[in-house]
This record gives sequence, C-alpha cells and structure tokens, in this order.
Amino acid sequence: MADALELDTLWEDFHRVVNMTSAELAAWLRVRDADEQAEPLPEDAGTPTGRHVLAILQKRRTDLTGDDVRVMRRVVDTVTAQTDVENEPEAEDTRRRHRLMTLGHDPLKA
Repeated sequence: MADALELDTLWEDFHRVVNMTSAELAAWLRVRDADEQAEPLPEDAGTPTGRHVLAILQKRRTDLTGDDVRVMRRVVDTVTAQTDVENEPEAEDTRRRHRLMTLGHDPLKA
C-alpha cells in the first residue's frame, strides 16, 4: 500500500477526477445496464470497476484497502489520459462520455 503522503495525493486526485456524487454514479450505473424489460439490482449494476469506484466514494480514507488504492490509481490515470484539454469530449461524443461516466467522471460537468 502507499505511504501516507502518496495516499493523501491519490485521495485528492481521485476525488478531483471522480466528479460525480455516489448517488449520481449509482443512478448512472443502473440506467446504463437497464433495458426495456428490467433494471438490474443496484449491487449488480455497472462494471466491476464502476461498482468499486462507487464503494470507494462511500468510504473514509482510513478504510481504504490495497484493492481500493489500485482501482483509484487506474481511474485517475485513465480519466487523466482521456480528458486532457485537447481531447476533452464534446457533447456529441456520447460513447466516450459514457465510458468515463462509468468511472465516475462526467466530462460535461463543470
């Protein structure tokens, strides 16, 4: 696991790139997986990473596990790489926006 300073930085970076609230992310994961006949159970909605991001949002920093830290690093790296100023998704770039939203980042949110 990371040392305290690394963990503080990662915590801040994670909460900077994950700009959706836990309620917004939970709703998005359910909507994303819903079809015309059914909506998945909340605990089954979304990708494993999306569900893990949601779980991290509901934790305190002192309760993080090694798996949480790995997911946080991956999410920060992925969102940072896909949202640089030159490549910021446009409103019409729906697939890319939805992929990022699965990680808790809505590129159209201020």
